[in-house]
Amino acid sequence: MQQLNDTSSVLAFLGTRKSASAKAMGEPGPAPEQLAEILRLGVRVPDHGKLVPWRFILWEGDARARFGGVMKARWAELHPEHGGQTLDAVHGLFMRAPTVLGVVSAAQEHPKIPVWEQQLSAAAVCMNILHAATAMGLGCQWNTGWVAYDEGIAAAMGLRPHEKIAGLIYFGTPTGPLEERPRPDPATLLTCWRAS
Repeated sequence: MQQLNDTSSVLAFLGTRKSASAKAMGEPGPAPEQLAEILRLGVRVPDHGKLVPWRFILWEGDARARFGGVMKARWAELHPEHGGQTLDAVHGLFMRAPTVLGVVSAAQEHPKIPVWEQQLSAAAVCMNILHAATAMGLGCQWNTGWVAYDEGIAAAMGLRPHEKIAGLIYFGTPTGPLEERPRPDPATLLTCWRAS
């Protein structure tokens, strides 16, 4: 059986990289110096025009539970028919891991650089962050969910009108072994273009 997250070479790592599950993360999360290094590596992505069309929001410690209260209140507003069990689950979303990082896409209209390219750059930041954290031996998972798309939550996060959450990245220590999942065969996804 192939070892997951093999760091013996870059290609071995890319061929075995596997996210952890936010639902199965425990302490510790990244130390401050690890998080600083993760972000330093995270921003080494294609960025047409050097626009830096992304930024970060960090939730650690008590901030996770406090923001959980915000999410719970918003969910209750959106779904008044839901009971306590669902509301408690919503309240605990950010408590699943010791550290939660929001990667914010700050794409704006530009005369030469499409918004789509700027958004793709934010996605590349998310992937670089996963690579960096995994290579350090941390558990991490890139999520979104309703929290990333709700206007009320966006306001509570302090997002500006042109900003969107590209990813909520959970960091911690996996509490169980990682399990591989089926991967697609790239050959079935490849089309060779030919002139007619």
